[in-house]
Amino acid sequence: MERRSVLGAGAVLGAALVVRPAAAWAAEGPVAVSDADLAAGRALFAAGAYDRLDGLLRLLLDAAGHSTRQGPAGAARAAWVWVLASQLAVKQGRNAAAGAYAGLAGVAARRSGEALVLAAAARAAATPLRRTGRTDEALQLLHQARAQLTAVSRPTAAELEATGMAELTAAYTAAQAHLPALAEDFAAQAKQTARRLARLPHTAARPPQLTAGQCLLYRVGIHRHLGDVDTALAHTRRLDPAQLPTAERRARAATDTARALMDAGDAAGAFAQLRLVELAAPAEARRPSVRALTARIAEHRPGLAGLAAYVHRTGAKTLPQ
Repeated sequence: MERRSVLGAGAVLGAALVVRPAAAWAAEGPVAVSDADLAAGRALFAAGAYDRLDGLLRLLLDAAGHSTRQGPAGAARAAWVWVLASQLAVKQGRNAAAGAYAGLAGVAARRSGEALVLAAAARAAATPLRRTGRTDEALQLLHQARAQLTAVSRPTAAELEATGMAELTAAYTAAQAHLPALAEDFAAQAKQTARRLARLPHTAARPPQLTAGQCLLYRVGIHRHLGDVDTALAHTRRLDPAQLPTAERRARAATDTARALMDAGDAAGAFAQLRLVELAAPAEARRPSVRALTARIAEHRPGLAGLAAYVHRTGAKTLPQ
């Protein structure tokens, strides 16, 4: 029987996300996740279109359980859905949900037996784990994923990219745990992996994720968490956001720069970066953690031109009187 996709049954990616009524969806019966569904979800995440991704994920999450019963390939597609759901939950500040989705992704990834999927699930799990003080578990998962990816003698471009992204996530995780030597070691490994990847032809449909710019972006957060704001800011000056692969990453660059500037006492500079966050991906400016940063700026410099309107647009806390 030809496998139907969620997009074919209930959603299309275009100017808007169109979903069939619940009754019509139920009448369709079990629908599996397709590669097109995953590509659509990834595109929405990369664009920072989180509301639309939320709508698509309602269908994909229903289909993921059915996909796990379709052998290793179906389990892999289900794992990717749960990775996306975990990433979105992180953006929404829902740590418990992010952890639950990452756990489901890990189970499905192990069922798939694919190293790339296992690495993605490990990276998804790392964020809620480190946010709940379980850094050792996060680092162990990332180490295992990296070990499996590097066990082959001639890794593919996709395997190199997954390796480098796991290394960057491990470096950031170690920095949040105030383990400078380990953070530096992983960051240096990621830089070397990125150089190896750059020598290979890029054949994937989406832009490369592991680049020199991506490594620089992670360095900003790594050094800020280690308390070295001067080095973090030095990396921001070398970072060209235009070279980052997606709107989500460009917004993250501006967010991390704003955080470093605020740590250095430059509220005006931090607010200028938050304007860039909104320009790159408006939904990023409405994330709970970014709204908290906006409120912090408002507390320190309530009179900054344009700040009151920005607070109103993004839903941050009311400016102090």
